[in-house]
Amino acid sequence: MRHRPEMPPDGGTANRVAGDVSGNVVQAGVINGNVHFHHPRPAVSLPHRAGIPPQQAAAFQDRSGTARLLGQALQSGNVAVLTGHPRVHTGVVSGLGGVGKTQVALDYAERLWTAGEVDVWVWVTAGSREAIVSSYARLATDLTGVEDTDPEHGAQRLLEWLAATPARWLIVLDDVQNPADLRGLWPPAAPAGQVVVTTRRRDASLRGHGRCLVEVDVFTPAEAEAYLRAALADQPHLAEGAAELATELGCLPLAVAQAAAYMLDRALPCTDYRARWTSCRRSLALLLPEPDGLPDEHHATVATTWSLSVEQANRLEPAGIAGALLEVASMLDPNGIPAALFTTPTVTDLLSSHTGREVDAEQAHDGLGCLHRLNLITLDPSSDTRTVQVHALVQRATRDALTAPQLRALAGAAADALLGIWPDTERDTTLGQVLGANTDALTETAGEHLWEPDGHTVLFRAGTSLGNRGLFAEARNHFLRLHATATEQLGSDHPDTLTARHYLARWRGEAGDPAGAVAAPRAATHRRSAGTRPRPPPHPDNPQRPRLLAR
Repeated sequence: MRHRPEMPPDGGTANRVAGDVSGNVVQAGVINGNVHFHHPRPAVSLPHRAGIPPQQAAAFQDRSGTARLLGQALQSGNVAVLTGHPRVHTGVVSGLGGVGKTQVALDYAERLWTAGEVDVWVWVTAGSREAIVSSYARLATDLTGVEDTDPEHGAQRLLEWLAATPARWLIVLDDVQNPADLRGLWPPAAPAGQVVVTTRRRDASLRGHGRCLVEVDVFTPAEAEAYLRAALADQPHLAEGAAELATELGCLPLAVAQAAAYMLDRALPCTDYRARWTSCRRSLALLLPEPDGLPDEHHATVATTWSLSVEQANRLEPAGIAGALLEVASMLDPNGIPAALFTTPTVTDLLSSHTGREVDAEQAHDGLGCLHRLNLITLDPSSDTRTVQVHALVQRATRDALTAPQLRALAGAAADALLGIWPDTERDTTLGQVLGANTDALTETAGEHLWEPDGHTVLFRAGTSLGNRGLFAEARNHFLRLHATATEQLGSDHPDTLTARHYLARWRGEAGDPAGAVAAPRAATHRRSAGTRPRPPPHPDNPQRPRLLAR
């Protein structure tokens, strides 16, 4: 009798297999849901190293202070973003683009591997969620021997393995662009696990859950000088003036490294490079290597690195205003700007013009937060006067991208905003000092734009502020410089020049130089006899003066 397959109860067709079969086979009458085929292969043996890290910088500096903070964060069980937990150790390394976060993480990771303190060592270039998922999936295949056709399933398989394994593991997630990319992909808390994350961001979502944010600062002056000398070791005569150049570069690791490459390519000593760097005529782009000449596998110059951060900040809500706020900040004192300046009507009007929509003080305040989240500025909420701080090179790169008309508009807006928050009666000495420092910085960055069409009122206000605070010699020196500049920019007979001379006479007298105080008015009287009619000087007790033209 011929064998007949047993029919299913519902009368359907039997599931049969005939002939040679290779691979996975499912025999079932009815299938509900999905069928996943896993292709087993031998799992790797431990210890195992995965991912391709960058090379260590050629003139790498052992930044013991930062490394110690990272180590402490991880030893305490904190997730170091640099991050930690009572059991998993995760570090989130945050900082301005170019401070060397990746190099700090690489040094820490390599030390652990060399010491034999980890069984699984992983480097993930985490520029996007897709990159993280695909790296996780490949690692899951290596560790479990199971290859998932769907990378998301593979990523989850890795997280399950990390949670269950007794093996010691370290995962470095380098250059996370968006904290949302890690949603559902944070490595789990595990007794022997460590995670180091590097990112330009410092969003609140990177904190909590046992994570510790470790902020990486620039080189110390000694580290920056040592880097230059090591990088120029083959031509030691080029290192003359290395300490002064390191200071001029703000000790920023990326700038120091790229400056060294530029000097080597041109056989240029530090002293000559510094002279070029301090020249206002040269843009930043002309003082850095070409893209093909960047050192240490850098992908972008200093300026390009920050422009990418500004683009990210502009995409955060309120959208489109972070960049304009940074432009305003680029004109002022890097050591501290009052936050109130950015919410003045002058600045909100500027932002409204920039975005094409109405921007209020609240949105301007939130825009500063966007810059802070990308580490383009630092916000110090404990200070009312030096709330906003920004690296001087970020300022320079920002100004370099502006046209002359944009610089002129920013100079006027920043000067008007300073006047807008300058109290008529100064009771806060610190505020007066900060406003004066910002006026000095603006004078340096704006140059002749503060003298178009005439001298801006803030220039005079800064000088009278010094005198009213009892700093008579400083006020005298201020108006001595102001008078010289007014003469150069406007001419000796211009009303602003004569006003500067009036204040110079007053503060000379207060500073103990009565002869000088008498001489200046006599010179002014001589010019009036020649037919010049000056603007009447303001009353000495009222430092404000009317503007000649509306700005």
